[in-house]
Order: sequence, then C-alpha cells, then structure tokens
Amino acid sequence: MHESKSEARIFRFGIFEFRTDSLELRRDGRTEPRLRDQAGQILIMLLERSSDVVTREELRERLWLSDTFVDFDHGLNTAINQLRTALGDSATNPRFIQTVPRRGYRFIAPVEVVDGRSAATTQPPNQPWKASEILVDPAAPGNPGVRLARPWLLSDPADLPPVPNKTVRVLFSLIQIIYLSFYIVSLARLSILGGMLTLPENQAHIVLVLLIITAAVGIPTRLYLLAAVAFNYRGLNAKFQKLFPFLLILDELWALAPFLIVEQIGAGLALAATAALLYLPFSQRSLLLMGALRQVNQPGNE
Repeated sequence: MHESKSEARIFRFGIFEFRTDSLELRRDGRTEPRLRDQAGQILIMLLERSSDVVTREELRERLWLSDTFVDFDHGLNTAINQLRTALGDSATNPRFIQTVPRRGYRFIAPVEVVDGRSAATTQPPNQPWKASEILVDPAAPGNPGVRLARPWLLSDPADLPPVPNKTVRVLFSLIQIIYLSFYIVSLARLSILGGMLTLPENQAHIVLVLLIITAAVGIPTRLYLLAAVAFNYRGLNAKFQKLFPFLLILDELWALAPFLIVEQIGAGLALAATAALLYLPFSQRSLLLMGALRQVNQPGNE
C-alpha cells in the first residue's frame, strides 16, 4: 500500500518529519528506526485527516483484508503502541495520537504537509495551545480534551526517559517524607529556632509566622500525595500538574530554610542545601512524567 514516488509527501509535526513513500520517520533531522508497514499506514491515515477521528472500522477496511484471519484488535493495538513509542507519546497524556474511546484515534498536533510544490499548515480546531505544550487529564471521564498548558521552561515529556512505576512511587514518596520531616521538626523546635535567628525581633516574628503557616499547609498536602502514591490514585500525574504552581511557591520558600540557621551550619553548607532543595520540586514533576511515559510500552493502554 505504499504510495508512488509521484504521490510521495512529507508530513511535519513537532520535531518530527515523516515520508509517506518510505515510511521514514525523522526526529530533529535524525532518522529513526523504520516503522512497520501497518504502523506507517495508520500514521498516514491519521496525518491525512489531522484533527478528525479515524475510526477503528476505517482502519480495518483499509489495512486488514476481510479474508485475512488475524486478530484485528491485537494487531491494531500493537501498531498504535509502536507509533506512540516512536513518537515518545503516551495514551494517558497524548501530544500526537489521542484515543477516542470506543471509536478510534485522532491526530491532535498541528501538521505541515509538503509535496514538493506547496506547503500548508493545518491546525486542529479549538486548540489554543500547541500540542507539544498540552497535557491531557485522563481522569476526566468522557472528556479527553481537558488540557493543561505546559510552561515552556519545564521538561517536555518527549525529552524524558520512561521509568518503571515502582521506582517512581518509591522516589516520589521519599521526597514527600523529606518535606514532612522538615515541617514537623521545624514546628516541634519552633522556640529553639526562634532563638537561633539572627534577625531583629519584628523580622524574626514574621519569619516564624510564615514558617508556621507554610508548614500547616504543607503537612496535609504531603499527606495527600503520600496517600495518592500508596493507593495508586488514578490520574495522579494530571492532578500533580495542577498542584505544581502552588507547590513550587511553597517548596521554593522552604528551600531558603537552611539560611535561617546559617550561623550554626555555615554559609557554604547552607548554600549547598538550598541549591538541592531548589531542584527538588522540579524532580517530583519529572518523576511523574517519566512514570506516565512508561505506560507507552505497556499493553492495554490504547
């Protein structure tokens, strides 16, 4: 079912370029392993009808002959999984191939079509952000289009490696326990900490009040995240992305905590501890994204 060279086209989307004649996929100018024939033909159909739903029945009629005795569902799911792996995409947080439950699939990223004579750009309707800047909340039942804008300074999921879910849960839980320890120890030794502050009395009072308020807010937040990991809450990644701006402010304030006792630990150690704590909130976000990417290679995520 390959197209003739006279009909060959090049589709460009995100950092990818795809040739319809050779089924060659390139990422940032580098050639990726060639797609299998069915996966390549499915990608062509999705790109040709960007932003439209391509039904499973349409895929069956075009790619699976009626007299061929194969497991269509298994073959289609395998091909879609190969596409998502090649694109670094995820069934739960799609940037390119979106699953439309019980119907089929939709290509949601902007697509540029080049046929050697002209180029045109098609933009999915009602999509206020670029697809590479979108995270979809899988917890929204029947509404795969709930979008979260991704700040461009933060890691793109496509740039992160997939990590086993167990590793993500252990490391994420340890980070929450670290913050909980900070809060509880600080509140338990509040009077001692107040005596250690080398600030005027009115400024020391403001610092202690801020410490109490942020710790009182942080404790239930960390307990919620620990419970979410322990009980494997559905859609934790998307929920955390919504909480991230708030947590970033809270955690960056606590990153300055070592300077409250700089006289006791020294400026060098206080600076080193602060630098590590400044990175910690971003590591939480990256961990959850890497755990979500792992699902690309797991069956049943189509």
